[in-house]
Amino acid sequence: MSSIAPSAPQPVVPQQLALEIEDDFRPCAVVPVYNHERTLPAVVAALLAEDLPCVLVDDASRPEAAQAIDELAKHPDVHLVRHTYNQGKGGAVTSGLREAARLGFTHALQVDADGQHDLSCVGLFLDRACQAPEALICGYPLYDASVPKGRLYARYLTHVWVWINTLSLSIRDSMCGFRVYPLAPTLVLLDSVELGKRMDFDTEILVRMHWREQPMVWLPTRVHYPKDGISHFRLWLDNLLISRMHARLFGGMLLRAPRLLWRRFLR
Repeated sequence: MSSIAPSAPQPVVPQQLALEIEDDFRPCAVVPVYNHERTLPAVVAALLAEDLPCVLVDDASRPEAAQAIDELAKHPDVHLVRHTYNQGKGGAVTSGLREAARLGFTHALQVDADGQHDLSCVGLFLDRACQAPEALICGYPLYDASVPKGRLYARYLTHVWVWINTLSLSIRDSMCGFRVYPLAPTLVLLDSVELGKRMDFDTEILVRMHWREQPMVWLPTRVHYPKDGISHFRLWLDNLLISRMHARLFGGMLLRAPRLLWRRFLR
């Protein structure tokens, strides 16, 4: 009786591996929107030019803004989530991330609707996310002369608190909302912890993902503040929410301090 020897497994060539990675990498953009009807069309056009589907989250915008959003949502690659009441930036981003996962995307690029972010580097961020699909790709801002000096200097207070609450200097900037989230670990966090829903969201999610040993990659990105730009930062309320967030995180850091120090110094 003749026997046939089992064939040796075929090696995976780099081209095949790249195709497999790309098949498992399905990105979109998540854009929280609140009364940005003037700047949003250009943002969406730039993202679609990168072949990047968009999830727009209308955070209870005024009627004229909602109408502009509805027009954009007629595009087959633009998906719309609408809040009946304003939940804040964090609430809008959270809704967008959940919708992106429901639609079958694996990664989501968070982009502001006000035109501050340099969308010419979208391709770079997506390429890096494709190369490291398990990592959170974070932008750290390179400001031009348009940045308000008060905002620039105030950011350092948050930087210091983030360094304290992580016992690390690894988070370069927690307030820049230009980043690519890997949706699977991000939703695990969102399902287990209630995060801040307003301007405290961007910082809190990074600190908590750092606690969970989430890999992060940092890339520079230019940020511009238009002269007639719209800011929804509420000086007293948002600063109060951010202060409360830092206090909560400080308590969480104390509980995790032995493990955080072990990760930093003994690993």
